[in-house]
Amino acid sequence: MTPMTLLTRVRGDITRQHVDAVVNAANSSLLGGGGVDGAIHRVGGPEILAECRALRAGRLPGGLPTGQAVATTAGRLPARWVIHTVGPVYSRAEDRSHLLASCYRESLRVAAELGAETVAFPAVSAGVYGWPVADAARVAVRTVAAAGGDGPFAELRFVLFDDRAFAAFDAELQALGPQPPGENR
Repeated sequence: MTPMTLLTRVRGDITRQHVDAVVNAANSSLLGGGGVDGAIHRVGGPEILAECRALRAGRLPGGLPTGQAVATTAGRLPARWVIHTVGPVYSRAEDRSHLLASCYRESLRVAAELGAETVAFPAVSAGVYGWPVADAARVAVRTVAAAGGDGPFAELRFVLFDDRAFAAFDAELQALGPQPPGENR
């Protein structure tokens, strides 16, 4: 990360974040779903779905592959863009952490290409995809801390929906050491 990049965490609703880009924990169809994906599509409105359908009709006819990212408008969200990424389903039999890390790296790459300075991330794969929240936090925080310097970022924010996820991400961020002053509630 650049010396001025804040790595922060908040407990809240990702659809209410005033940032340049919000990351959507999407499914490969890009056509909406449950959890974060459903909330972003509901609050953002039909403009997001229209751009996702255009992506599916054009360069992503088979959907978005796991670990990749693509951007659309943010519609009615208080952000400029939504960066959709497909997290892996957790497996005890196979280590898929490289795919989870790729979600964060690819989202940062897309954000940098867009010129986004502030990005809000959910806990990708830690919901219905079953990734244990403490391990999801470890992968997310370490990946974002390492890859965040590859772009023009002022703030990279984790937005956690519940106390358990907030505590896991907070512990990982505390393990990184002191952060510059910022919104770390």
